[in-house]
Amino acid sequence: MGKRDNRVAYMNPIAMARSRGPIQSSGPTIQDYLNRPRPTWEEVKEQLEKKKKGSKALAEFEEKMNENWKKELEKHREKLLSGNESSSKKRQRKKKEKKSGRYSSSSSSSSDSSSSSSDSEDEDKKQAKRRKKKKNRSHKSSESSTSETESDSKDSLKKKKKSKDATEKEKDIKGFSKKRKMYPEDKPLSSESLSESDYIEEVRAKKKKSSEERDKATEKTKKKKKHKKHSKKKKKKAASSSPDSP
Repeated sequence: MGKRDNRVAYMNPIAMARSRGPIQSSGPTIQDYLNRPRPTWEEVKEQLEKKKKGSKALAEFEEKMNENWKKELEKHREKLLSGNESSSKKRQRKKKEKKSGRYSSSSSSSSDSSSSSSDSEDEDKKQAKRRKKKKNRSHKSSESSTSETESDSKDSLKKKKKSKDATEKEKDIKGFSKKRKMYPEDKPLSSESLSESDYIEEVRAKKKKSSEERDKATEKTKKKKKHKKHSKKKKKKAASSSPDSP
């Protein structure tokens, strides 16, 4: 069995293209681009001048706008300056009037002394009435403030008492729950049947009894100490008197 011949003949691409002939190209070629119609130097100058004219028109418009703005600013400045001048003139007139009024008042003080004294008396009476009214108002406001403070203090004391009672009840309930958890077997049957409130009352009574017993024990110990001190003093006196007797 011989091998199959898979060889292919070599084809020159350039020779193949020449054999096909000239290609019909769609679109402009390089020669068409080089042979395009070009403007002359005069036409180019005309185009540049047209561009410059457009820019000149814009510059002229900007200049006109600037001139208008300048005129408006000048008008505004004139108005402000005139207003300042008028205000300064008014101030000067007021000063002059004040000075002239002082001189005229000094000259006419002798003639108007009686009228001014009567006016001053009326003003003094009005001021005294106003002061009395203010004092009455301040007194009323102080009384109202004191009553408000007293009511606030009473409310605060009531709230404190309520909070203390609530905290004591919570503590007793917590102690009751802890005792139930710690000693479930040692708890008596009566406490099971009783409610928590009854149990809390019993616990309080026990606490009072224990506190009374403690107070009694402390009093007894104090009495014993006093008795011991008294007996020691008696012994010392007897010892001091015994050598002096013979």
